[in-house]
Amino acid sequence: MKRRAVVGVDEAGRGPLAGPVAVGVVCAPDGFDFLLEFPGLNDSKKLSEKKREAIFAKLVELADAGVIQVAVILKSAKEIDGRGIAVVIRSAVAEGVGKLLPDPKAGKVWLDGSLLAPDQYEQETVIGGDALVPAIMLASIAAKVSRDRHMVRLSAKYPEYGFEGHKGYGTKAHYEAIKVHGIRDIHRRTFLKNL
Repeated sequence: MKRRAVVGVDEAGRGPLAGPVAVGVVCAPDGFDFLLEFPGLNDSKKLSEKKREAIFAKLVELADAGVIQVAVILKSAKEIDGRGIAVVIRSAVAEGVGKLLPDPKAGKVWLDGSLLAPDQYEQETVIGGDALVPAIMLASIAAKVSRDRHMVRLSAKYPEYGFEGHKGYGTKAHYEAIKVHGIRDIHRRTFLKNL
Protein backbone atom coordinates (compact mmCIF):
# COMPACT_ATOMS: atom_id res chain seq x y z
CA MET A 1 0.00 0.00 0.00
CA LYS A 2 1.28 3.47 -0.91
CA ARG A 3 2.26 5.58 2.06
CA ARG A 4 -0.18 8.38 2.78
CA ALA A 5 0.90 11.97 2.62
CA VAL A 6 0.81 14.56 5.39
CA VAL A 7 -0.17 18.03 4.24
CA GLY A 8 0.19 21.22 6.28
CA VAL A 9 -1.55 24.51 5.44
CA ASP A 10 -1.27 28.02 6.87
CA GLU A 11 -1.63 31.59 5.69
CA ALA A 12 0.34 34.79 6.17
CA GLY A 13 -0.75 38.35 5.55
CA ARG A 14 -4.45 38.22 6.40
CA GLY A 15 -4.36 41.61 8.13
CA PRO A 16 -2.03 43.98 6.20
CA LEU A 17 -3.26 47.08 4.40
CA ALA A 18 -1.17 46.31 1.32
CA GLY A 19 0.15 43.39 -0.68
CA PRO A 20 -1.12 39.86 -1.18
CA VAL A 21 -2.25 37.23 1.24
CA ALA A 22 -0.09 34.08 1.06
CA VAL A 23 -1.19 30.50 1.65
CA GLY A 24 1.61 28.01 2.24
CA VAL A 25 1.08 24.30 1.64
CA VAL A 26 3.63 21.56 2.31
CA CYS A 27 3.24 17.87 1.54
CA ALA A 28 5.46 15.14 2.97
CA PRO A 29 5.28 11.35 3.07
CA ASP A 30 3.69 9.82 6.16
CA GLY A 31 6.37 9.30 8.77
CA PHE A 32 8.47 12.27 7.62
CA ASP A 33 10.18 13.69 10.71
CA PHE A 34 9.69 17.44 10.39
CA LEU A 35 11.43 18.23 13.68
CA LEU A 36 14.50 16.16 12.78
CA GLU A 37 14.80 17.64 9.28
CA PHE A 38 14.12 21.20 10.46
CA PRO A 39 15.78 21.77 13.85
CA GLY A 40 14.17 24.67 15.70
CA LEU A 41 10.95 24.43 13.67
CA ASN A 42 8.17 26.49 15.24
CA ASP A 43 5.39 28.94 14.46
CA SER A 44 6.85 31.46 11.99
CA LYS A 45 5.84 34.34 14.28
CA LYS A 46 8.02 32.92 17.07
CA LEU A 47 11.17 32.69 14.94
CA SER A 48 13.64 35.35 13.90
CA GLU A 49 13.76 36.35 10.25
CA LYS A 50 17.20 34.70 10.01
CA LYS A 51 15.85 31.39 11.40
CA ARG A 52 12.80 31.48 9.10
CA GLU A 53 15.07 32.07 6.10
CA ALA A 54 17.34 29.15 7.13
CA ILE A 55 14.38 26.77 7.47
CA PHE A 56 12.93 27.99 4.17
CA ALA A 57 16.28 27.39 2.43
CA LYS A 58 16.29 23.79 3.75
CA LEU A 59 12.66 23.39 2.61
CA VAL A 60 13.58 24.50 -0.93
CA GLU A 61 16.57 22.13 -0.89
CA LEU A 62 14.39 19.15 0.12
CA ALA A 63 11.72 20.16 -2.41
CA ASP A 64 14.32 20.33 -5.19
CA ALA A 65 15.49 16.85 -4.13
CA GLY A 66 11.91 15.53 -4.37
CA VAL A 67 11.71 14.65 -0.66
CA ILE A 68 8.92 17.10 0.16
CA GLN A 69 6.61 19.34 -1.88
CA VAL A 70 5.79 23.00 -1.28
CA ALA A 71 3.46 25.52 -2.87
CA VAL A 72 2.77 29.11 -1.91
CA ILE A 73 -0.29 30.73 -3.44
CA LEU A 74 -0.37 34.54 -3.45
CA LYS A 75 -3.67 36.37 -3.92
CA SER A 76 -3.52 40.08 -4.75
CA ALA A 77 -5.01 43.11 -3.03
CA LYS A 78 -7.33 43.50 -6.05
CA GLU A 79 -8.66 39.95 -5.56
CA ILE A 80 -9.09 40.58 -1.82
CA ASP A 81 -11.05 43.77 -2.51
CA GLY A 82 -13.16 42.09 -5.18
CA ARG A 83 -14.06 38.85 -3.41
CA GLY A 84 -13.31 39.37 0.29
CA ILE A 85 -10.39 38.03 2.31
CA ALA A 86 -12.16 34.86 3.53
CA VAL A 87 -13.24 33.78 0.02
CA VAL A 88 -9.78 34.51 -1.41
CA ILE A 89 -8.01 32.52 1.31
CA ARG A 90 -10.41 29.59 0.84
CA SER A 91 -9.72 29.53 -2.91
CA ALA A 92 -5.94 29.73 -2.31
CA VAL A 93 -6.13 26.80 0.13
CA ALA A 94 -8.10 24.75 -2.42
CA GLU A 95 -5.61 25.64 -5.16
CA GLY A 96 -2.55 24.76 -3.08
CA VAL A 97 -3.93 21.54 -1.62
CA GLY A 98 -5.23 20.44 -5.03
CA LYS A 99 -1.83 21.08 -6.59
CA LEU A 100 0.15 19.02 -4.05
CA LEU A 101 -2.45 16.34 -3.25
CA PRO A 102 -4.53 15.87 -6.41
CA ASP A 103 -5.94 12.58 -5.06
CA PRO A 104 -7.94 13.45 -1.92
CA LYS A 105 -7.65 9.85 -0.68
CA ALA A 106 -3.84 9.95 -0.74
CA GLY A 107 -3.34 11.82 2.52
CA LYS A 108 -4.58 13.97 5.38
CA VAL A 109 -4.59 17.76 5.46
CA TRP A 110 -3.75 19.66 8.65
CA LEU A 111 -4.84 23.30 8.68
CA ASP A 112 -4.28 26.19 11.05
CA GLY A 113 -6.94 28.28 12.79
CA SER A 114 -10.14 28.58 10.81
CA LEU A 115 -8.82 27.30 7.48
CA LEU A 116 -10.66 24.57 5.60
CA ALA A 117 -9.69 22.38 2.67
CA PRO A 118 -12.28 21.30 0.08
CA ASP A 119 -14.80 18.83 1.51
CA GLN A 120 -13.45 15.77 -0.31
CA TYR A 121 -10.22 15.84 1.74
CA GLU A 122 -9.68 14.15 5.09
CA GLN A 123 -8.71 17.13 7.19
CA GLU A 124 -8.25 18.52 10.65
CA THR A 125 -8.25 22.19 11.56
CA VAL A 126 -6.25 22.98 14.70
CA ILE A 127 -6.59 26.29 16.54
CA GLY A 128 -3.01 27.46 17.13
CA GLY A 129 -1.83 24.66 14.83
CA ASP A 130 1.12 26.75 13.65
CA ALA A 131 2.59 26.22 17.14
CA LEU A 132 1.45 22.59 17.57
CA VAL A 133 1.57 20.63 14.29
CA PRO A 134 4.97 20.48 12.54
CA ALA A 135 3.50 20.31 9.01
CA ILE A 136 1.51 23.49 9.73
CA MET A 137 4.58 25.16 11.26
CA LEU A 138 6.51 24.54 8.04
CA ALA A 139 3.60 25.81 5.92
CA SER A 140 3.47 28.96 8.05
CA ILE A 141 7.17 29.59 7.37
CA ALA A 142 6.75 28.99 3.63
CA ALA A 143 3.86 31.49 3.53
CA LYS A 144 5.57 34.12 5.70
CA VAL A 145 8.99 34.03 3.99
CA SER A 146 7.43 34.06 0.50
CA ARG A 147 5.16 36.98 1.35
CA ASP A 148 7.92 38.95 3.10
CA ARG A 149 10.19 38.52 0.08
CA HIS A 150 7.37 39.68 -2.19
CA MET A 151 6.87 42.82 -0.07
CA VAL A 152 10.61 43.58 -0.19
CA ARG A 153 10.42 43.36 -4.01
CA LEU A 154 7.41 45.71 -3.95
CA SER A 155 9.39 48.17 -1.83
CA ALA A 156 11.74 48.71 -4.78
CA LYS A 157 8.75 49.77 -6.92
CA TYR A 158 7.09 51.81 -4.16
CA PRO A 159 10.02 53.01 -1.98
CA GLU A 160 7.97 55.79 -0.37
CA TYR A 161 5.86 53.28 1.60
CA GLY A 162 8.66 51.39 3.42
CA PHE A 163 7.27 47.92 2.67
CA GLU A 164 10.68 46.34 3.35
CA GLY A 165 10.17 47.22 7.03
CA HIS A 166 6.48 46.78 7.89
CA LYS A 167 5.56 44.38 5.03
CA GLY A 168 2.31 46.22 4.40
CA TYR A 169 0.92 46.04 7.94
CA GLY A 170 -0.87 49.03 9.43
CA THR A 171 2.02 50.65 11.25
CA LYS A 172 2.08 54.35 12.07
CA ALA A 173 4.76 54.86 9.38
CA HIS A 174 2.59 53.11 6.78
CA TYR A 175 -0.49 55.21 7.62
CA GLU A 176 1.66 58.37 7.41
CA ALA A 177 2.99 57.31 3.99
CA ILE A 178 -0.57 56.70 2.75
CA LYS A 179 -1.61 60.18 3.91
CA VAL A 180 1.29 61.73 2.00
CA HIS A 181 1.44 59.52 -1.10
CA GLY A 182 -2.12 58.17 -1.38
CA ILE A 183 -3.51 54.70 -1.94
CA ARG A 184 -1.93 52.60 -4.72
CA ASP A 185 -3.07 49.50 -6.61
CA ILE A 186 -1.21 47.28 -4.14
CA HIS A 187 -3.34 48.58 -1.26
CA ARG A 188 -6.43 46.77 -0.06
CA ARG A 189 -9.02 49.52 -0.45
CA THR A 190 -11.59 47.58 1.58
CA PHE A 191 -9.13 47.65 4.51
CA LEU A 192 -8.73 51.45 4.18
CA LYS A 193 -12.32 52.66 4.29
CA ASN A 194 -11.54 55.19 7.05
CA LEU A 195 -8.98 57.09 4.94
